[in-house]
Amino acid sequence: MTTIETLRNLALSFPETSEEPHFEKTSFRVQSKIFATYNEKEKWATLKFKADEQSMFCKIDAENIFPVPNAWGRSGWTHIRINNLSKEIMEDLLMAAYISVANKKLTDKLLNNNTNN
Repeated sequence: MTTIETLRNLALSFPETSEEPHFEKTSFRVQSKIFATYNEKEKWATLKFKADEQSMFCKIDAENIFPVPNAWGRSGWTHIRINNLSKEIMEDLLMAAYISVANKKLTDKLLNNNTNN
């Protein structure tokens, strides 16, 4: 089970990530680009994936990982019911979302840090 504190700690562990308000939500950004938001009212995160990743991740657990139901969903934005997922799955999802918007230099930095740990 993942909490907002776990989500926050994981998201902010990536290079050059910040937490900023986004309307009534919390957003996590890299170089001003949003890769994840958290909606306190709905108790879900919304993450940005590449289309093929979105399809693959939704197959893991379609009840808790599902596309946003509109054009945003067709462009990779995906709702995640974080309370029903393990920390390990949430970390993989966040990393994929981060990589989908970060530049190559930051992506390489993140991937190199993970292979060295």
